[in-house]
Amino acid sequence: MISLFLILISALFFVGIITKTKAKIAARKMPSILQPLYDVIRLFKKGAVYSSTTSLIFKIAPIVYFSSVLLAAFFIPFDGKAGLLSFHGDFVFFAYLLAIGKFLMIIAAMDTGSGFEGMGASREALYSMLVEPAFFILAASVALFTNNISFHKLFTHFHIGSNLSYAIGSAFIYVLFYIAMVENSRMPVDDPKTHLELTMVHEVMVLDNSGFDLALIHIATWLKFAIYGSLIANFLIKSTWNIYEQIAGYLVIQFAFACIVGILEAFKARNKMYKNPQWIIVLSAIAVVGFLTTLIITQKIILD
Repeated sequence: MISLFLILISALFFVGIITKTKAKIAARKMPSILQPLYDVIRLFKKGAVYSSTTSLIFKIAPIVYFSSVLLAAFFIPFDGKAGLLSFHGDFVFFAYLLAIGKFLMIIAAMDTGSGFEGMGASREALYSMLVEPAFFILAASVALFTNNISFHKLFTHFHIGSNLSYAIGSAFIYVLFYIAMVENSRMPVDDPKTHLELTMVHEVMVLDNSGFDLALIHIATWLKFAIYGSLIANFLIKSTWNIYEQIAGYLVIQFAFACIVGILEAFKARNKMYKNPQWIIVLSAIAVVGFLTTLIITQKIILD
């Protein structure tokens, strides 16, 4: 229950911290850290408008997307305790919960009959397909390292105690960080502030969404960022810390995660569109190196 509460709290401030960081770097007047929340509240007060070409799929997709992301948050452990939902192999169910929501958003974009939204849906599907192996290779590596196959036990039994384990832990955090960026269509794969439909990915997919539906989509994105930040925090927080130290450490890590995203987006240009698949595949390559390193650590491979 603590993990879900912390994820919800972190999600409320995450995008605001990113925006504030970018504004500070650009020496611009900084908006309130709660401005994204105010924008969502305003959207909730507006009615949704539906094109005559859309079907029921378009109307239910934002609800399914939000529900799938919220349910995925139930699996995140904290303080050495399992999440509200936990079972063997739950990280597979977690990944495909997120995939279900994204799948509905993709077909909802195609349901509009818009060439632009169909183009964005195609890119989103490609990037998700390419980043999926990186997540599963990473999860398999930790499972091999700990001899466990549930989120709770993966993090409870993950201990860093050698140079090799430091290397694999750093690689996992790096890959997880950029998986979060790809899954949320942020830099360097996509620019959420671009105004050119030809180069958009996620933003062009939701051009037809409005009001309540668009608010749910924004909140789901915040939750996904907080969820991935929680996974990173679980790698870094030690189970020997008391509960107050763990909560403080969690909040610091989420804050640092948001600041790093803001700094990255302030200084890094977006990849050229044709380079994105190559860049995402590199994440899987790094995950494979981490997997091979795990095999060496666990002596599944013995080097002469």
